[in-house]
Amino acid sequence: MKKTFISLSTVLLAGLFSTSAMAKLPAPSDEAKAKAAEAAAKTAHGNKVADFQLCKSREKVAAHYYKTAKSSGKPTNPPVATPPCVDPGAFVAAAPAAAPAVAAAPAAGAKPAAPGAAPAAVAAPAAPAKKS
Repeated sequence: MKKTFISLSTVLLAGLFSTSAMAKLPAPSDEAKAKAAEAAAKTAHGNKVADFQLCKSREKVAAHYYKTAKSSGKPTNPPVATPPCVDPGAFVAAAPAAAPAVAAAPAAGAKPAAPGAAPAAVAAPAAPAKKS
C-alpha cells in the first residue's frame, strides 16, 4: 500500500512539473535578438581564432618533425600541401542597423484631414460581454 502511494504520488508530481516545463516563452525583444546575434558572432570569431592557433601549432610540430628527422638521417615523405594559416584578427562588432525613418513619414498620396473632422479609423473598444 505504501509503495503504491509513493509511486502514484511520484507520477502525479512528475506530470505536474512536466506540464509547467512545456509552457511557451514569449518572443525575444529586438535587444535580446541583437545580443544573441553578437554572441553568435563572438563565438564564430573565437572558433576562427582557435582554428588559426591549431593551424600554427600543426605547422610548428611538422617543422620540428622534419628538422629532427633530417638531423637523425631518417627518411621522410614530402610534406602535404595545405592552405596557409589565416589570422582572423581582432573581433569587430557589427554596427547595429539603423531603424528606418520611412515609417514615421506620412504617405505621399495621403490627404490631410479637415480640422474639425473626427478620425474615422479610431473606434471605441467594445465592452466585454458579461457572463451570467
